Amino acid sequence: MRLFVALDIPDAVRRALRELIARLKPKCADARWVRPEGMHVTLKFLGETDAAKLDSIKAALSPLRSDRPVDLDFRGLGFFPNEFHPRVIWCGVKGSSNLVTLAASVDAALQPLGFSAESREFSPHLTLARFDSHKGLDTLVRAANNLSSYDFGSARQSEFYLYQSVLKRGGAEYTRLATFPFVEKA
Repeated sequence: MRLFVALDIPDAVRRALRELIARLKPKCADARWVRPEGMHVTLKFLGETDAAKLDSIKAALSPLRSDRPVDLDFRGLGFFPNEFHPRVIWCGVKGSSNLVTLAASVDAALQPLGFSAESREFSPHLTLARFDSHKGLDTLVRAANNLSSYDFGSARQSEFYLYQSVLKRGGAEYTRLATFPFVEKA
């Protein structure tokens, strides 16, 4: 099973991103655009995982807690690794300080089960498209730079999820396997 841990995004943000993608798609038709209904804020990608570990994963994630929900602001566009050699266009995600703490807690909780610690700094974002060719990228980069501070909406999350990802010809399909409320009740 291919697994990851993530926060969901609200429908209003999905709608705003769907409208954006519809505007940008004609500028770079060769890009592989992501379906907004599958977007999420990844806390930890686990990759191919033996199904026998599923109960252990759930048990490791269940005790994680925070004193407050995670606040998320979805704003602006950017490129990985940069706009001069883009491989990915993304929507920025600015989270409250406990977002980084939550991602680190998920990472630490799963290490005893054999999942490697993250080597890169946590960089929350929503992938919008991936590029295999440079055709149309100049136009797309100019359009995206005009939206560098555009506000796509916000969210307050008090649960994170374990998902299974099944790669299919038309894109990945996600199935929610478990829900983890992480805010301590007063």
